[in-house]
Amino acid sequence: MKKTYRLENLGCANCSAKMEHKISKLKGIEEVTVNFFTGKLLLVVGDNIYADDQLEKEIEKIIKKIEPHVRLKEL
Repeated sequence: MKKTYRLENLGCANCSAKMEHKISKLKGIEEVTVNFFTGKLLLVVGDNIYADDQLEKEIEKIIKKIEPHVRLKEL
């Protein structure tokens, strides 16, 4: 399943690369792309994994740890 999010207030290309790397290590993530220029986070996850909001909460934790002022919004 593909999911797209907007990363509001993303201000650092290096931070977006760190986010991408950390998120890619989460269980159930098949593919992740964080695009600094568009401010988008693209995920490919297993279909039954995304039924649980826990994955989204883990992604938000990673983002907040790297850039505390960035907000995750589903598109």
